[in-house]
Amino acid sequence: MIEWRDEFILGIEKIDEQHKKLFQIASEIYAVMKNQLITDKYDEIVHLITELKDYTIFHFTYEEEYMHSIGYRKLLSHKVEHHDFIEKISNTDYSRIDKDQDQYLMELLDFTVEWIANHIMKTDRAYIMK
Repeated sequence: MIEWRDEFILGIEKIDEQHKKLFQIASEIYAVMKNQLITDKYDEIVHLITELKDYTIFHFTYEEEYMHSIGYRKLLSHKVEHHDFIEKISNTDYSRIDKDQDQYLMELLDFTVEWIANHIMKTDRAYIMK
């Protein structure tokens, strides 16, 4: 579910490395969710959300600069998808986290992995096929 697979490779080394890092963050989310030894995961969840947000901003900036450098014509619509992802992560309802931490982590994990995988396979793949 959250493992990097060769089918995600775009052939642009820096971007592939950054995508792998996003999967690594998703793996960290999964590990926290599965860790039964941590009774209160709130601080760890907040840390992971911050890490995910900060890293995706870094990655999206790099990717958008790359697309600009190659004259990718759908850059604007691609940026909108990036913005929507950051917006979703930025609008985290921290009060919901304490209600059911594992449920919140599962929702965060599902959203993150599904979004990243679909984005790489469809949206990102389009700019390497230009």
